Amino acid sequence: MAKADFHNHSTASDGKLTPAQLVDLAAANGVKVFALTDHDSTEGIEEARRAAAGHPGFVLIPGVELSTDIEGDEVHVLGYFSFGDLQNADLQAALARFRAGRFERGRLMTEKLSALGKPISWERVLEIAGDASVGRPHVAQALVEAGHVASIPEAFELYIGRNGPAYVEREKMTPLEAVETLRRFGAPAVLAHPSYTKSLDGILPGLVDAGLAGMEVYYRDYAPELIDTLAAKAAKFGLLALGGSDYHGLNNPGEREPGDIPLPDSVARTFLEKELPWVPTGALS
Repeated sequence: MAKADFHNHSTASDGKLTPAQLVDLAAANGVKVFALTDHDSTEGIEEARRAAAGHPGFVLIPGVELSTDIEGDEVHVLGYFSFGDLQNADLQAALARFRAGRFERGRLMTEKLSALGKPISWERVLEIAGDASVGRPHVAQALVEAGHVASIPEAFELYIGRNGPAYVEREKMTPLEAVETLRRFGAPAVLAHPSYTKSLDGILPGLVDAGLAGMEVYYRDYAPELIDTLAAKAAKFGLLALGGSDYHGLNNPGEREPGDIPLPDSVARTFLEKELPWVPTGALS
């Protein structure tokens, strides 16, 4: 188990565990430095912070994951904040705007699904989401409950994935805009799960010029060969390596619990020293 994990989701977006439950799980797994990175939201941070206080030596990093679009592809960008940054009204207004786009997208997807003969209740989608930012996993769960598909991955594959018949584009934000937005609010920006990005080599130079700080080299079940390839690419572009489990608690293929990633302490420590100096690196000792 790694002592640091920089990519996790709670019920504040599309995860299964509450922020407190997620912190407790991470601590039980031996994680010492933990980032909560819900989609377009920092709403779960305060609950996670209270839970973290119950685990001596446990450090919580407030984070967020922004979903962006380029031609034919979706790119996710992680950002990390200090607790003081979260009080910035402009930051919270920007995140609220992104969440509103998710809400409308979900509603339109339910309409498309009904037209396809796979009706689900929008009210039920909202119930599944609860206080979280509505996302496609909530629509997928409603499809499972309605008996239209057997699993969440199947819902994405058949209906709501990028090429699915019920897919709806969100309000566009490019990866470049995401990096610039995060940097404007003092957050280091990190490219999430880069192996999912088809045009990685094409977009990296522009993102680096915009201030991209790092790339998720250690991720879930990445094979050692892929890790080596990504580490070399990060070094080529002067990016810091980082890692995260991207834990949602949905039992999707390849999912790992917090800390179940091959992220070396030395790599995590380098990122913290250069980009988040307020985090005590002694926590990784």
